Amino acid sequence: MPRRKSTETTTLDPKGAKIGQPVPKAIIDTNTASVGVPRQPDHDLGEELGALRKQIGALQQQVLDAARSAKGNAGKAMRQTEATVKLYPASTLLLVAAVTGALAFAVRRAALPRHRPQPALRELRDFYDTIRERV
Repeated sequence: MPRRKSTETTTLDPKGAKIGQPVPKAIIDTNTASVGVPRQPDHDLGEELGALRKQIGALQQQVLDAARSAKGNAGKAMRQTEATVKLYPASTLLLVAAVTGALAFAVRRAALPRHRPQPALRELRDFYDTIRERV
């Protein structure tokens, strides 16, 4: 059966450790010459909840600010795109056609079968077919 942990603190010998003296397995505070885990003060849960609420409020504000910034940037990009299309309709049409063609080419190339039998595998299949013909 394991030993129970002691919650009381003991003081170290101020003269120093003696040879062969067992070393306690605990936190050793050299400033106060005490061994053990000091008692932790009781925390007020109301204070902790208040601090968490403040942090959540700050995070919510940061998320709202980021969303507003993203919305503003998206609107700005949309207005710039509309202005570009109005000023350069032919160039825009050519650019869209080029992008569409590049995408279609990439999709078609990806859809092509890339499975080609390896030469050694092909030779093995031919050898197997010739043996089957003989039998």
